[in-house]
Amino acid sequence: MNTYRIPRSWLMLALGTGGQTASTTALYGLAYLIPAFREDLGVSLAGAGVLVSCPIAGILLGLVGWGVVADRYGERLALGAGLLSAAAAMAGAAVAEGTLVLGVLLVLAGAFGSSVNSASGRLVIGWFPPDRRGVAMGVRQASQPLGTALAAAVMPPLAQYGGLAAALGLSAVLCGATGAATALFAVDPPRSVRPAGARAPAPYREGGHLWRLHGVAAALCVPQFVVTGFALLFLTGARGWSAAAAGAGLAAVNLAGAAVRLLAGWWSDAVGSRIRPMRWLAAATAADLALLTAGAALDSPVGTAALLLASALTVSTNGLHNTAVAEYAGPDWAGRALGVHGMGQHTAIVLVPPLAGALIADRGYPPAFALAAGCAALAVVLLPAADRAPRTAWTAPADGDRPRPRAGKAADQCARRASRAGTAGGAPTARR
Repeated sequence: MNTYRIPRSWLMLALGTGGQTASTTALYGLAYLIPAFREDLGVSLAGAGVLVSCPIAGILLGLVGWGVVADRYGERLALGAGLLSAAAAMAGAAVAEGTLVLGVLLVLAGAFGSSVNSASGRLVIGWFPPDRRGVAMGVRQASQPLGTALAAAVMPPLAQYGGLAAALGLSAVLCGATGAATALFAVDPPRSVRPAGARAPAPYREGGHLWRLHGVAAALCVPQFVVTGFALLFLTGARGWSAAAAGAGLAAVNLAGAAVRLLAGWWSDAVGSRIRPMRWLAAATAADLALLTAGAALDSPVGTAALLLASALTVSTNGLHNTAVAEYAGPDWAGRALGVHGMGQHTAIVLVPPLAGALIADRGYPPAFALAAGCAALAVVLLPAADRAPRTAWTAPADGDRPRPRAGKAADQCARRASRAGTAGGAPTARR
C-alpha cells in the first residue's frame, strides 16, 4: 500500500512564504497606520512618513549580514532568529512611549526581519530542482502582495478600535508565529561536502553577471513604485474615479499581479531560462508604460487601461531575477548575493516615491511615467545575453523530497530527470 507523503520541499516553501508574508505585513504595512500615528502620537504627516520608513532603513542595514549568516550557518538559524527577534522588537514598539523609542524599535524590527529577504529565497531554491524553482519562487514572491493586502485589511480597523498597540502587536504575533514554526520545522537544504578549509570562489570575481542582474532589479523597481505609489492618485485625481472604485480596481489588478508572478515562474521553468522571460516581460512593461505616458499626456482612456495593466506587469519579473541571482551565486554565496540584490531594490523603494512625487507635482504625470518607461527599457539593455551556470552547483534534493509527478506524466518526468542527471543541481538549461 502506497502512502502519499507531502514532500519536504513543499513544507519548506510554505515556511518561506509564511515568513515573507508576515514580514511584509509587519514591515511594509505601516503606511496603513499613518492616520493612527498622527492621531495617537501627535506627529505631523512628515513625521508619520519617517516612522513608516524606519523599518525600510533597518532592512537596508541587515540584508547582507543575514545573508552571511544564511550562507555560513544555514537558513533555519537565520530565519528563526531573525523573525523571533523582529517579533520582540515589534512587541516593544507596541508598548513604547515616545516617538524616538518607537522609531528605534521599528528600525531594529526591519534589521531583524530582513533575514527573510536574504534567507527564505535560499530555503526555497535549495529544496526545488531547476525545473520547478521558477514556480516555487513565484509562490514565494506572491507573498508580498498578500502581506500588503493583509495589512490593508486588518491594520486600520485594529488601530481604530484597539490603538497602535493592537496593530503593532499583531505584527509581533505574526513574526513570532512564523519564526517559531521555522525554528521548529525548517530543514536546511542539502549542500555539497567540501574539504576542511575549502571555500567556494566569490561569484562577483567572475565578470559582471551578478552586477548586471542587480542593476536590472533596481531599474525595474522604478516603474513598479511609480505605478504602485501613484496609481490611486492618478485614477482619482486625473481620471475622476471615486476612491472606492479606484481601490477596488487596484486591488483586483494587484491580485492579478500575484498570478502573473506564478505564470512568469512557470514560463521560466518551461523554457529552461530566467533571462529570456525577463527580457520579454521588461520589454512589454516598457511598451505599456510608453502607452501610459501617451495616454496621460492626451487624456485618453488608453492611459487608464495601460495603468491597470502596468500594475500587474511591473511586478512580473520579481521572482525571476531573484531566482537567477541565487542560482548563479550558488549555495555558498546565495544569501549574500540576495542581500546585495535586495539593497538595490530597497534603495529604490526609499528614493522613488519622493522623487517621483516631486516630479509629478512640478511637471505632471507624463514625465514620471516616461521616466518609468525609460528605466524598464534600460533593464532590457542591462540584462545578460543568457543564463550562466553557477560555479558551485546546488545539491539536488533527494527523490523522496521532490514534488511528486502526476501519474499521467510519470514516464515523461522520469525521462526528463534522467536527461538532466548531470546538471540537476545547477541552473536551468534550455530545452528543445
